[in-house]
Amino acid sequence: MLIRKYADVHPVGYGEGIEKRVVFGPRQGAPTFVMRVFDLPPGASSPYHGHDWEHEVFVLAGAGVAVTEQGETAIGPEDAILVLPDEVHCFRNTGDDIFRFMCLVPLRGEDTP
Repeated sequence: MLIRKYADVHPVGYGEGIEKRVVFGPRQGAPTFVMRVFDLPPGASSPYHGHDWEHEVFVLAGAGVAVTEQGETAIGPEDAILVLPDEVHCFRNTGDDIFRFMCLVPLRGEDTP
């Protein structure tokens, strides 16, 4: 078992001032899934994109919206989101503080070497 504090993980840039922390992934011995934590500053948005795998998102702090082709849905702490394969989406910070969420993807969904 490996236990880490996410804040001890070195962040990498992810555009528009966004920070991404790979809490668990292949470098920590995770064979199947990757757990990442994203911090979006006020006004920032993750890229609007789609991919052929599902992923799960859990909002930890702040206020934001989940954006899909169907529109925008307000999200905040303790909201859990399932993004289905090929669903075009992004997340945008609509608050005045950091919008923080955990995102779980399959190993092939992680883009950090």
